[in-house]
Amino acid sequence: MDHLLIAPVVLPALVAPFIIMAVRHHLDLQRIFSLASVVLLAAISLTLAAQALDGTVKVYELGDWPAPFGIVLVLDRLSAMMIVLTSLLALPVLMYAIGSGWDTRGANFHALFQFQLMGIMGAFLTGDAFNLFVFFEVLLIASYGLMIHSGGTRRFQAGVQYVVFNLLGSTLFLFALGTLYAVTGTLNMADLAVKVAQIPAEDTALLRVGAVMLLLVFAIKASLLPLHFWLPSAYANAPMPVAALFAIMTKVGAYSILRFYTLVFGPEVEATAGLTEAWLMPAALLTLGAGAIGVLGSKKLGRLAAFGAIASMGTLLIAISLFTPSAAAAALYYLVHSTLAAALLFLVADLVIERQGPWILAQLPMPQTGLVSALFFAAAIALAGMPPLSGFLGKLLVLDATRGVDLAPWIWAVILTGSLITIIGMARAGSLLFWKGHGLPPQDTDTSEEPPLEDLAARPAQLPFVACFGLLGGLVALTVFAGPATRYAEATAAQLYAPTAYIETVLGRPAK
Repeated sequence: MDHLLIAPVVLPALVAPFIIMAVRHHLDLQRIFSLASVVLLAAISLTLAAQALDGTVKVYELGDWPAPFGIVLVLDRLSAMMIVLTSLLALPVLMYAIGSGWDTRGANFHALFQFQLMGIMGAFLTGDAFNLFVFFEVLLIASYGLMIHSGGTRRFQAGVQYVVFNLLGSTLFLFALGTLYAVTGTLNMADLAVKVAQIPAEDTALLRVGAVMLLLVFAIKASLLPLHFWLPSAYANAPMPVAALFAIMTKVGAYSILRFYTLVFGPEVEATAGLTEAWLMPAALLTLGAGAIGVLGSKKLGRLAAFGAIASMGTLLIAISLFTPSAAAAALYYLVHSTLAAALLFLVADLVIERQGPWILAQLPMPQTGLVSALFFAAAIALAGMPPLSGFLGKLLVLDATRGVDLAPWIWAVILTGSLITIIGMARAGSLLFWKGHGLPPQDTDTSEEPPLEDLAARPAQLPFVACFGLLGGLVALTVFAGPATRYAEATAAQLYAPTAYIETVLGRPAK
C-alpha cells in the first residue's frame, strides 16, 4: 500500500500538536517547523498529482479494512488538483503571516494553521461521506481559532456568527447523512453511487430529502445566496492572511457539490433528476449579482475583498450547476484562478490596511505606494476577470460552456454585467486609495479593535511582497499555460462524468 496518499493529512496533524507541546514558547522554531511542513506538503501534493496525471485512481484503506466497511482515502485527478492548489496557496499565505508579523498577534497561530490544512486536505481526499463531515468539523474549529486571532470585539462577534451558522450547517449535514444511511445502509461515496442507482424510482422520496439537505449543506459552505450571510462579516473581520487561506474553504463546498452530484447523484440518476437545476443555477446567478453589488458599495477593504470572493463563487457555481463535462472543465479552470485571485486581494488589502487603515478613503500617500498600487491593480483585474490574466480566460470558458443552454442569455447578461460592476467597484476603490490623496489627514478609520501596529520601517517588509508576487506569479503561470491547464481540467471533468473507474477501484469489484 502506498502510504504517501495519507501523508497530506497526517503531516499537518503531527506538526500541529508538536508545535503546541514542544516549541510553543519559541516563535522562531514554530515558524521553521510550520514553514518546513508546508513546503514538504507542497512536494508531497505535487508527487501525488504526478501519480494521478494519467487518470489512475488510487485508494488508501486505513487499517487495511476494504471499502465500504473501512475508511478510505481516494486520489483521482480532481482530488490531486485540489490538494496541490491548497498547498501552493498555503505557502505564500504563511510567508505573508510571518513577514507581516500577524503570527505574533495571538497564541497558537501556527498550530491552528496546520490543523486547518489537515481539515482541508482530508476533505479533498476522503472517499467517505461521514469522514467528509469530520473534516468539515476540523475545518470549523481551526478556522474559528484563526478567525479570532489577535482578538477584538468585532472579530469575536463575527466569529460567533460564523460558528453558529456553520454549526447549523453541520447539524443539517448529520441529518442528511442519517437519512442517506437509512435508505442505503452505507456512507462510502462509491458504494452510495452503486446503491442509489439500484433504488426503484417509486421508493426514492426519502433519498431525495437526503440529497436536498446535502445540497443545502454544501451551499452553506460555498456561500451560495441566500445562505451566504456568514461570509462578508467573517472574512472582512478576520485577519487578512487568514481570510486569504479561507479563499480555499468556500471551494470545499463547490468541490463537494461537484463530487457528490456527479458520482452519487449523477445526471443519469432518476431519483434526483432535476434537483440541482431547479434552484442551483438561479441561486448562483443571484450570488454573482450580490457579490458584484457588494464590491461596488463596500466602504472597507476587507468587505471589498469578501464580496469579490462571493462574486467569484457565483461565477464558479454557475459553471458547476450546468452539470456537463465542458462546463465542469471551465469550472475547474476558474476555480484555480478565483482561489489565487481572492487570496491575492486579501493580502493586498492587508498591505493597505497596515499602512492607512481599513476604510476606502482619499488619504495621505502611504509608504511603498507604487508596489502596493501595482499589486492592487493586478488583483482587481484578476478578480474582475479582465484581460490579460486568467480570469478573462476562465470567464470565456464558462460563457462558451453555456451555448445551447436555455438560460444562456441570462447567464451571459449576469456574468458580463457583474464583471462590469466589479470593475467599476474596484476602480473606485483604487482611485480613492492611490490617486485622490489630497494631503488631508485620514478620516476616522475605527482601528480601536486592532492591536498597535508595528512601525513599518522597524520590521522587514520584503516577505509580504514576496508572498503577494508569488500569488501573482501563479495567476500569470495559469494564463501562460492555459492550454495544458485547460486540457487537465477537461480530462478531470471527463473522469468525473465517467465514475466507473473510481467506483471499481474503491470497491475492488466491477461496478454493476
